[in-house]
Amino acid sequence: MTWRVLRGPERAVLSFASMRLLNPASSFLRRPVASLLRLPVQKRSFADSAPLTPPVPETGAEAGSGDSSNSKQASFRSSLNEAELAKFSAIAETWWDSQGPFKPLHLMNPTRVSFIRSTLCRHFKKDPSSARPFEGLRIVDVGCGGGIVSEPLARLGATVTGIDAVEKNTNIARIHAASDPLTSSIEYRCTTAEELVKENTKFDAVISLEVIEHVADPLEFCKSLAALTVPNGATIVSTINRSMRSYATAIIAAEYLLNWLPKGTHEWSRFLTPEELVLILERTSVSVQEMAGFVYNPLTGDWTLSDDTSVNFIAFGTKRNE
Repeated sequence: MTWRVLRGPERAVLSFASMRLLNPASSFLRRPVASLLRLPVQKRSFADSAPLTPPVPETGAEAGSGDSSNSKQASFRSSLNEAELAKFSAIAETWWDSQGPFKPLHLMNPTRVSFIRSTLCRHFKKDPSSARPFEGLRIVDVGCGGGIVSEPLARLGATVTGIDAVEKNTNIARIHAASDPLTSSIEYRCTTAEELVKENTKFDAVISLEVIEHVADPLEFCKSLAALTVPNGATIVSTINRSMRSYATAIIAAEYLLNWLPKGTHEWSRFLTPEELVLILERTSVSVQEMAGFVYNPLTGDWTLSDDTSVNFIAFGTKRNE
Protein backbone atom coordinates (compact mmCIF):
# COMPACT_ATOMS: atom_id res chain seq x y z
CA MET A 1 0.00 0.00 0.00
CA THR A 2 1.44 3.34 -0.99
CA TRP A 3 0.59 6.65 0.61
CA ARG A 4 1.66 10.00 -0.70
CA VAL A 5 1.85 12.33 2.25
CA LEU A 6 4.02 15.42 2.45
CA ARG A 7 7.21 13.87 1.13
CA GLY A 8 10.57 15.53 0.59
CA PRO A 9 10.35 19.23 -0.22
CA GLU A 10 6.56 19.16 0.22
CA ARG A 11 6.99 18.57 3.95
CA ALA A 12 5.76 21.66 5.79
CA VAL A 13 6.60 23.06 9.17
CA LEU A 14 3.50 25.02 10.09
CA SER A 15 2.84 27.47 12.87
CA PHE A 16 0.57 30.39 13.54
CA ALA A 17 3.42 32.82 12.95
CA SER A 18 4.65 31.33 9.68
CA MET A 19 2.30 29.21 7.59
CA ARG A 20 3.16 27.41 4.40
CA LEU A 21 0.23 25.82 2.61
CA LEU A 22 0.46 22.16 1.83
CA ASN A 23 0.89 21.28 -1.80
CA PRO A 24 -2.63 20.38 -3.02
CA ALA A 25 -1.26 17.39 -4.91
CA SER A 26 1.15 16.22 -2.23
CA SER A 27 -0.98 13.88 -0.19
CA PHE A 28 -3.99 12.57 -2.03
CA LEU A 29 -4.76 8.94 -1.51
CA ARG A 30 -4.26 7.51 -5.00
CA ARG A 31 -5.29 3.88 -4.56
CA PRO A 32 -9.11 3.44 -4.58
CA VAL A 33 -10.39 2.17 -1.25
CA ALA A 34 -12.23 -0.59 -3.12
CA SER A 35 -8.86 -2.01 -4.12
CA LEU A 36 -7.69 -1.84 -0.52
CA LEU A 37 -10.54 -4.10 0.46
CA ARG A 38 -9.31 -6.74 -2.00
CA LEU A 39 -5.76 -6.70 -0.68
CA PRO A 40 -4.31 -7.73 2.68
CA VAL A 41 -3.39 -4.60 4.61
CA GLN A 42 0.38 -4.41 4.59
CA LYS A 43 2.74 -2.90 7.10
CA ARG A 44 3.70 0.68 6.43
CA SER A 45 7.19 1.82 5.63
CA PHE A 46 8.21 2.09 9.27
CA ALA A 47 9.52 -1.18 10.65
CA ASP A 48 7.85 -1.04 14.04
CA SER A 49 4.25 -1.30 12.92
CA ALA A 50 2.08 -3.53 15.04
CA PRO A 51 0.04 -6.30 13.43
CA LEU A 52 -3.50 -5.34 12.62
CA THR A 53 -6.34 -6.55 14.76
CA PRO A 54 -9.34 -8.17 13.04
CA PRO A 55 -11.50 -5.76 11.00
CA VAL A 56 -14.08 -3.73 12.90
CA PRO A 57 -17.25 -5.84 13.01
CA GLU A 58 -20.66 -4.70 11.90
CA THR A 59 -22.63 -3.29 14.81
CA GLY A 60 -26.27 -2.65 14.09
CA ALA A 61 -27.76 -1.31 10.89
CA GLU A 62 -25.35 0.30 8.50
CA ALA A 63 -25.83 4.04 8.78
CA GLY A 64 -26.75 6.06 5.74
CA SER A 65 -25.00 9.24 4.71
CA GLY A 66 -27.47 11.32 6.67
CA ASP A 67 -28.64 13.33 3.67
CA SER A 68 -31.05 10.97 1.93
CA SER A 69 -34.61 9.94 2.62
CA ASN A 70 -33.30 6.81 4.31
CA SER A 71 -31.36 8.80 6.92
CA LYS A 72 -34.30 8.89 9.29
CA GLN A 73 -34.28 5.10 9.38
CA ALA A 74 -30.57 4.83 10.13
CA SER A 75 -29.66 3.76 13.64
CA PHE A 76 -26.68 5.04 15.59
CA ARG A 77 -25.58 3.05 18.58
CA SER A 78 -23.92 4.96 21.37
CA SER A 79 -20.13 4.94 21.12
CA LEU A 80 -19.64 6.28 24.65
CA ASN A 81 -17.09 4.60 26.87
CA GLU A 82 -18.00 5.43 30.46
CA ALA A 83 -14.57 4.55 31.82
CA GLU A 84 -12.93 6.96 29.37
CA LEU A 85 -15.39 9.71 30.26
CA ALA A 86 -14.53 9.28 33.94
CA LYS A 87 -10.82 9.72 33.19
CA PHE A 88 -11.34 13.08 31.52
CA SER A 89 -13.94 14.26 34.00
CA ALA A 90 -11.35 13.85 36.76
CA ILE A 91 -8.93 16.29 35.10
CA ALA A 92 -11.43 18.63 33.42
CA GLU A 93 -10.38 21.66 35.49
CA THR A 94 -6.89 21.54 33.97
CA TRP A 95 -7.85 22.02 30.32
CA TRP A 96 -6.39 25.51 30.10
CA ASP A 97 -3.31 24.79 32.20
CA SER A 98 -0.65 24.66 29.50
CA GLN A 99 1.72 22.92 31.93
CA GLY A 100 -0.86 20.41 33.18
CA PRO A 101 -2.10 17.05 31.88
CA PHE A 102 -3.10 18.57 28.54
CA LYS A 103 0.32 20.11 27.90
CA PRO A 104 0.97 17.81 24.88
CA LEU A 105 -2.25 18.99 23.23
CA HIS A 106 -1.39 22.65 23.85
CA LEU A 107 2.01 22.10 22.24
CA MET A 108 0.45 20.25 19.30
CA ASN A 109 -2.42 22.67 18.82
CA PRO A 110 -0.78 25.21 16.45
CA THR A 111 0.21 22.41 14.06
CA ARG A 112 -3.21 20.74 14.26
CA VAL A 113 -4.99 24.02 13.51
CA SER A 114 -2.58 24.80 10.68
CA PHE A 115 -3.44 21.48 8.99
CA ILE A 116 -7.14 22.22 9.44
CA ARG A 117 -6.73 25.72 8.05
CA SER A 118 -4.81 24.66 4.96
CA THR A 119 -7.09 21.72 4.06
CA LEU A 120 -10.36 23.55 4.65
CA CYS A 121 -9.20 26.65 2.76
CA ARG A 122 -8.25 24.50 -0.19
CA HIS A 123 -11.42 22.41 -0.12
CA PHE A 124 -13.86 25.30 0.33
CA LYS A 125 -11.84 27.66 -1.88
CA LYS A 126 -11.22 30.15 0.88
CA ASP A 127 -8.44 32.75 0.87
CA PRO A 128 -5.69 31.33 3.11
CA SER A 129 -4.12 34.77 3.51
CA SER A 130 -7.28 36.16 5.05
CA ALA A 131 -7.31 36.78 8.80
CA ARG A 132 -10.71 35.07 9.03
CA PRO A 133 -10.82 32.58 6.14
CA PHE A 134 -13.50 30.39 7.75
CA GLU A 135 -16.24 33.01 7.65
CA GLY A 136 -19.42 31.40 6.36
CA LEU A 137 -18.42 27.89 7.46
CA ARG A 138 -20.29 25.96 10.14
CA ILE A 139 -17.94 23.67 12.05
CA VAL A 140 -18.59 21.23 14.87
CA ASP A 141 -15.77 20.18 17.20
CA VAL A 142 -16.76 16.70 18.43
CA GLY A 143 -15.17 15.89 21.77
CA CYS A 144 -14.18 19.52 22.22
CA GLY A 145 -12.90 19.16 25.78
CA GLY A 146 -12.17 22.59 27.20
CA GLY A 147 -12.30 24.25 23.77
CA ILE A 148 -8.63 24.50 22.90
CA VAL A 149 -9.42 23.77 19.23
CA SER A 150 -12.87 25.38 19.09
CA GLU A 151 -11.49 28.79 20.05
CA PRO A 152 -8.86 29.05 17.27
CA LEU A 153 -11.50 27.95 14.74
CA ALA A 154 -13.83 30.71 15.94
CA ARG A 155 -11.03 33.28 15.69
CA LEU A 156 -10.56 32.17 12.08
CA GLY A 157 -14.16 33.19 11.42
CA ALA A 158 -16.08 29.91 11.67
CA THR A 159 -19.46 29.51 13.33
CA VAL A 160 -18.42 26.87 15.86
CA THR A 161 -20.37 24.34 17.89
CA GLY A 162 -18.38 22.39 20.45
CA ILE A 163 -19.83 19.21 21.90
CA ASP A 164 -18.53 16.93 24.64
CA ALA A 165 -20.08 14.16 26.71
CA VAL A 166 -18.40 15.46 29.90
CA GLU A 167 -20.39 18.37 31.33
CA LYS A 168 -17.39 19.70 33.26
CA ASN A 169 -15.56 20.12 29.97
CA THR A 170 -18.29 22.16 28.28
CA ASN A 171 -18.77 24.31 31.39
CA ILE A 172 -15.08 25.18 31.48
CA ALA A 173 -15.01 25.76 27.72
CA ARG A 174 -18.01 28.08 27.93
CA ILE A 175 -16.50 30.16 30.75
CA HIS A 176 -13.13 30.48 29.00
CA ALA A 177 -14.66 31.44 25.64
CA ALA A 178 -16.81 34.14 27.23
CA SER A 179 -13.74 36.21 28.07
CA ASP A 180 -12.98 36.97 24.40
CA PRO A 181 -15.47 38.63 22.00
CA LEU A 182 -14.07 36.54 19.14
CA THR A 183 -14.88 33.28 20.90
CA SER A 184 -17.93 34.18 22.99
CA SER A 185 -20.23 33.14 20.13
CA ILE A 186 -19.14 29.48 20.31
CA GLU A 187 -22.05 27.21 21.20
CA TYR A 188 -20.95 24.57 23.69
CA ARG A 189 -23.24 21.66 24.40
CA CYS A 190 -22.93 18.63 26.64
CA THR A 191 -24.10 15.98 24.21
CA THR A 192 -22.80 13.27 21.89
CA ALA A 193 -22.42 13.07 18.14
CA GLU A 194 -25.12 10.40 18.09
CA GLU A 195 -27.59 12.65 19.88
CA LEU A 196 -26.77 15.58 17.60
CA VAL A 197 -27.52 13.41 14.57
CA LYS A 198 -31.08 12.95 15.85
CA GLU A 199 -31.60 16.71 15.49
CA ASN A 200 -30.79 16.43 11.76
CA THR A 201 -28.17 19.14 12.19
CA LYS A 202 -25.40 19.26 9.59
CA PHE A 203 -22.12 21.12 9.32
CA ASP A 204 -19.73 22.11 6.55
CA ALA A 205 -16.87 20.55 8.50
CA VAL A 206 -16.86 17.97 11.30
CA ILE A 207 -13.67 17.82 13.35
CA SER A 208 -12.74 15.28 16.01
CA LEU A 209 -9.20 15.35 17.35
CA GLU A 210 -7.70 12.76 19.69
CA VAL A 211 -11.15 11.36 20.46
CA ILE A 212 -11.69 8.18 18.44
CA GLU A 213 -9.15 6.23 20.51
CA HIS A 214 -11.38 6.80 23.56
CA VAL A 215 -14.75 5.68 22.15
CA ALA A 216 -16.28 2.23 22.57
CA ASP A 217 -17.02 1.66 18.88
CA PRO A 218 -14.99 3.56 16.24
CA LEU A 219 -17.28 2.51 13.39
CA GLU A 220 -20.44 3.76 15.08
CA PHE A 221 -18.64 6.96 16.05
CA CYS A 222 -17.55 7.60 12.45
CA LYS A 223 -21.08 6.91 11.22
CA SER A 224 -22.23 9.79 13.38
CA LEU A 225 -19.44 12.08 12.18
CA ALA A 226 -20.44 11.34 8.57
CA ALA A 227 -24.13 11.91 9.29
CA LEU A 228 -23.29 15.35 10.70
CA THR A 229 -21.38 16.33 7.55
CA VAL A 230 -23.11 17.97 4.59
CA PRO A 231 -22.60 16.34 1.15
CA ASN A 232 -19.14 17.29 -0.12
CA GLY A 233 -18.37 18.61 3.34
CA ALA A 234 -15.17 17.88 5.25
CA THR A 235 -14.40 15.43 8.03
CA ILE A 236 -11.10 15.67 9.91
CA VAL A 237 -9.98 13.06 12.42
CA SER A 238 -6.69 12.77 14.32
CA THR A 239 -5.56 9.92 16.52
CA ILE A 240 -2.59 7.71 17.48
CA ASN A 241 -1.30 4.84 15.38
CA ARG A 242 -1.22 1.35 16.91
CA SER A 243 2.50 0.76 16.44
CA MET A 244 5.27 -0.32 18.76
CA ARG A 245 6.70 3.16 18.46
CA SER A 246 3.45 4.70 19.71
CA TYR A 247 3.46 2.31 22.67
CA ALA A 248 6.97 3.45 23.53
CA THR A 249 6.34 7.17 23.12
CA ALA A 250 2.63 7.86 23.73
CA ILE A 251 2.31 5.50 26.68
CA ILE A 252 5.65 4.49 28.23
CA ALA A 253 7.39 7.85 27.74
CA ALA A 254 4.46 10.29 27.97
CA GLU A 255 2.63 8.60 30.85
CA TYR A 256 5.31 6.80 32.87
CA LEU A 257 8.65 8.50 32.23
CA LEU A 258 7.84 12.15 31.48
CA ASN A 259 4.54 12.23 33.40
CA TRP A 260 2.99 14.39 30.70
CA LEU A 261 -0.28 12.49 31.03
CA PRO A 262 -1.97 10.67 33.89
CA LYS A 263 -1.11 6.97 33.87
CA GLY A 264 -3.77 5.01 32.03
CA THR A 265 -4.85 7.88 29.77
CA HIS A 266 -4.38 5.69 26.70
CA GLU A 267 -4.98 2.04 25.95
CA TRP A 268 -2.70 0.89 23.15
CA SER A 269 -5.18 -1.72 21.91
CA ARG A 270 -7.71 1.05 21.16
CA PHE A 271 -5.40 2.88 18.75
CA LEU A 272 -6.15 2.64 15.02
CA THR A 273 -3.66 2.30 12.20
CA PRO A 274 -3.96 4.77 9.30
CA GLU A 275 -5.21 1.95 7.06
CA GLU A 276 -7.93 1.00 9.52
CA LEU A 277 -9.11 4.59 9.89
CA VAL A 278 -9.31 5.00 6.10
CA LEU A 279 -11.38 1.83 5.74
CA ILE A 280 -13.72 2.76 8.60
CA LEU A 281 -14.32 6.24 7.17
CA GLU A 282 -14.87 4.79 3.70
CA ARG A 283 -17.66 2.61 5.08
CA THR A 284 -19.36 5.78 6.32
CA SER A 285 -19.21 7.58 2.93
CA VAL A 286 -16.15 9.66 3.83
CA SER A 287 -13.24 9.40 1.39
CA VAL A 288 -9.85 10.27 2.88
CA GLN A 289 -8.04 12.70 0.61
CA GLU A 290 -5.05 13.72 2.69
CA MET A 291 -3.09 12.42 5.64
CA ALA A 292 -0.09 13.67 7.61
CA GLY A 293 1.83 12.69 10.69
CA PHE A 294 2.76 14.82 13.69
CA VAL A 295 6.35 14.59 14.88
CA TYR A 296 7.61 16.00 18.17
CA ASN A 297 11.07 17.54 18.52
CA PRO A 298 12.13 17.12 22.16
CA LEU A 299 14.93 19.65 21.74
CA THR A 300 12.69 22.52 20.65
CA GLY A 301 9.38 21.35 22.09
CA ASP A 302 7.75 21.88 18.69
CA TRP A 303 5.45 19.64 16.66
CA THR A 304 5.71 19.58 12.87
CA LEU A 305 3.81 17.94 10.04
CA SER A 306 5.58 15.01 8.45
CA ASP A 307 5.09 11.91 6.31
CA ASP A 308 5.85 9.87 9.44
CA THR A 309 2.47 8.59 10.67
CA SER A 310 3.95 5.98 13.02
CA VAL A 311 2.68 7.76 16.15
CA ASN A 312 0.30 10.72 15.80
CA PHE A 313 -1.51 11.35 12.53
CA ILE A 314 -4.40 13.36 11.10
CA ALA A 315 -6.70 12.60 8.15
CA PHE A 316 -8.81 14.92 6.00
CA GLY A 317 -11.74 13.41 4.11
CA THR A 318 -14.74 14.53 2.11
CA LYS A 319 -18.33 13.30 2.38
CA ARG A 320 -19.56 11.62 -0.77
CA ASN A 321 -22.84 12.88 -2.17
CA GLU A 322 -24.76 9.61 -2.27
